[in-house]
Amino acid sequence: MEIDSYITGFIDGEGSFLVSFSERTRMKIGLEVRPAFTVSQHERSKNILKEIQRFFNCGTIRFNKRDRTWKYEVRSLADLVKKIIPHFNLFPIRTSKRSDFEQFKLVCELMKQRIHLSQNGICKIIDVAYSMNNMGARQYDKGNLLKIVSKMKV
Repeated sequence: MEIDSYITGFIDGEGSFLVSFSERTRMKIGLEVRPAFTVSQHERSKNILKEIQRFFNCGTIRFNKRDRTWKYEVRSLADLVKKIIPHFNLFPIRTSKRSDFEQFKLVCELMKQRIHLSQNGICKIIDVAYSMNNMGARQYDKGNLLKIVSKMKV
């Protein structure tokens, strides 16, 4: 139980719940929804990422050339739904990051229900994702995503 609370506290300060989008012309909807749980650390603290990876028993660790940090990531929807989200439901985040987690959880639940495969569903997911705090790191603005979706092959 102590490690569970430690993990939550660490993630509260250092982790992120993100939803990004990639244009995929071969997909019927034209977009891929990509939820991700991430934690970044400098090389000197890389071991904590390995501990977190062992704790959740999923995800990968990679070097991020852009900001020169090591990053633990979980992108698998199944792992997010079965391992990451249940942990934070039992051991809740206590800062403003809680709101991002709740929005992230909603996106994952909608994807699990395959809502993201319809035009209305992807629009709802875009709205939810753009209500999250992303600190300006988005590749596409909301308007561009909605234009891509409006061209969807129905």
